[in-house]
Parts: sequence; C-alpha cells; structure tokens
Amino acid sequence: MAPNAAATTTPSEPEGVGGGGMSSEDTVATRPLLSSPPAASAAPVQESIEELDRRYAPYARRDAYGPMGLGPVSVVEAFRLAFAGLVLVPLRVAAGVLVLLLYYIVCRVCTLRVEEEREGGEGDGYARLQGWRRAVVVRCGRALARAMLFVFGFYWIREYDCRFPHAEDEHVDQSKEMERPGAIVSNHVSYVDILYHMSASFPSFVAKRSVARLPLVGLISKCLGCIFVQRESKTSDFKGVSGTWDHGFKGGKASHGKRASPRRLGAVTERIQRSHQQINAPMMLLFPEGTTTSGDYLLPFKTGAFLAKAPVRPVILKYPYKRFNPAWESMSGARHVFLLLCQFVNYLEVIHLPVYYPSEQEKEDPKLYANNVRKLMAVEGNLILSDLGLADKRVYHAALNGNSLARALHQKDD
Repeated sequence: MAPNAAATTTPSEPEGVGGGGMSSEDTVATRPLLSSPPAASAAPVQESIEELDRRYAPYARRDAYGPMGLGPVSVVEAFRLAFAGLVLVPLRVAAGVLVLLLYYIVCRVCTLRVEEEREGGEGDGYARLQGWRRAVVVRCGRALARAMLFVFGFYWIREYDCRFPHAEDEHVDQSKEMERPGAIVSNHVSYVDILYHMSASFPSFVAKRSVARLPLVGLISKCLGCIFVQRESKTSDFKGVSGTWDHGFKGGKASHGKRASPRRLGAVTERIQRSHQQINAPMMLLFPEGTTTSGDYLLPFKTGAFLAKAPVRPVILKYPYKRFNPAWESMSGARHVFLLLCQFVNYLEVIHLPVYYPSEQEKEDPKLYANNVRKLMAVEGNLILSDLGLADKRVYHAALNGNSLARALHQKDD
C-alpha cells in the first residue's frame, strides 16, 4: 500500500488516530471484538435495555436522549428543545428546502434535452453528462451539499490527512502513485455521511431503487450517477451490490422482474473499474458495513467494493457530540432529523487515509482485501471491531420495539 507523500497532521482526539498504521495486528487485537450472540442461546425473552445495549453495543445510543431518542431529559434540556423547536427548526427546515430546490433546478436545467439512459425499465440515469453540464452539476452539487451541512449545524468540519510513520522509507512502485482509486470506502454512521462526501468529492453511490422515484431527490440521485438496488428483494436473483441495475451505463437490458444479464450483475464492479481507469469518470462511494452504527464500531465489510481489484481510498467519519449523537441508530428518521436540527452546533471530524493499493494476494482474495482495509481503518480511526451485522441490528430494534424474541429471531433469519 502506498502512503501519502505530503506531510500531514493527525487529530489529537481520539487518542491513537493516525499513529499506528498497519504495522501490527496486535493493535487491533487489543480492542474488544464483539461477537454475534448465537440464536440457540437461551437468552431470556425479557431483557433490560441495559442488557440489550451491552449485547448490541454497536447500535446502542448513549447520548442524553437515551434509547430510540425517547429517554427522559432534564428540565434544561426540555427547555432547549422547546426553544429550538419553535425558532431554530423552522428556520433550518426552510433553508434546507431552499437549498434542495435550488439544486433540483440546477439538475433540471443541466439535463434539458439530454436523453435519459433507461435501464431495467425503472428510473433514468445521467451518469454520463459531459462538458459544461457535468461541470455545473458537480460544482453546484459540492457547494450546495456544504451549504446543507451548514444548515444542519455543521459549521466547521475538521479534516485530517493521515500519513503512516516512516512512510518515506518504504519502497513504493512509482507507477502505483499515478493510479487513481476506483472507490471511496467509508464507515457509515448517518445520512449526513452522504452530504459530506458530496461536498468533498461528489461521488456516485448505491441507493435503494425507490430513491429514484422520490420528488426532487430522485433527479439529483440520477445526476450523481447512483446505482439503484432492490435491497428488500429476497429472490434468488438478487446479489446485493453485485446484482444491481446500473442507471448510468448503456448495455444489455433486462425487463423488470426478470434475471439481469451478467453485465448487469457486475454494475458496481464495472463502475469502480471505469473510475479507476478514466480520470473523468465519477468515483464510487461505498459503505462496506452495509448499515449504520453508533460511530464507535466497525462492522464486517462486504466485498462489493473490493471485487474490482482496484485501489480504494479509505475515509473515516467521526461525530463528536455533547448531548445528541448524530448517528442514525435506533430511532425514526423524523425524530432523528428533528433532534439533529435542534442542536445549535454539530461536529464532524474526517480522517483521510492514503490510497490503499492491494497486493496480488488481496486482488485474488476480496475477503482478505476487505478485511485488511477494515483493520487499517479500525486502527487509524480508533474504532472497535465487531462481528455483528444487519441481522443482529434488526433483532435489537425488534426487542426495543417490544417484539418477542421469537419474532425478532425470525426477522433475523429473513
């Protein structure tokens, strides 16, 4: 892996960020490794919230608002929420809608008289916009995404470029230095992650197919060159991000409900390879964990971002907080947005790691490649490794909502 050549700084908080590198796996081993509770264990049907939080720690909220954002708050905090709800929230909602409408108009103008690329019979894509149209979409998108972060209270974003110790002494193939990463891989904490990445590099990303049909957001997502997936599908044809409809590419078509062609089944891999090989192609953004966490943990990585055998750029997002954790966990979307808008200031720290160039062994073994990048991000971001996954998260949410353990475990099996 090639380290960054430029001298950089690392954050003072949290401790250990930017100083370790991948020199030893023992560093990761010293951190707790949470294990998925076996379904066969005779856990009591009624568990306290504290026990659930310990069992499913990566998804537990520990801020002032408690589990699901419904915990008791102090009189002072209640007054803050009342004041912000009456004054701050309406102003921010109005400003946010204005920013969204403005960018929708930009996208609408830039796609006038442009033939929509229709794949799979559902949704359109504008990933291949060229010339001034692409330039305007990207520049306005980055500026307005930053404006939206400002509306959400992220006035200052601390960013760090991490360089590994003694990197200048390591031998690095000069040809690799010129290679462009095919994808950005990031830990996933909140929907705010997408706004930050849009403002920083304006990548394409994977989204649920239903997003393409949303008012305003649908057109914007198509201009981003999103790859839309039917995440809820349980048919044998669905293969996660490897079995997707790519709305940004022309090629073999498949009618809705039928098996996609082999070309369609590699949409993400195709896009990553194209981004790696062509400097003007939009880069892919992938969250290999597949779901969000509370921000202190790193779940197992899926291999979709690593199948293309291309270099990746790891990025770590951290949300320091005093009262409200911006992590979107164990809470309805509406309540989370309300509480986020009620905070006068929100904080975001970003750690940019050097481009990770896979070895020949890693290229042939995507699981090894994904695991090594994950370990690196855990060390440099001071994150705790956990082997819990989306199925465990569903069990935890079901338990919080008062569903029986049997029903929760059935949902996990699904």
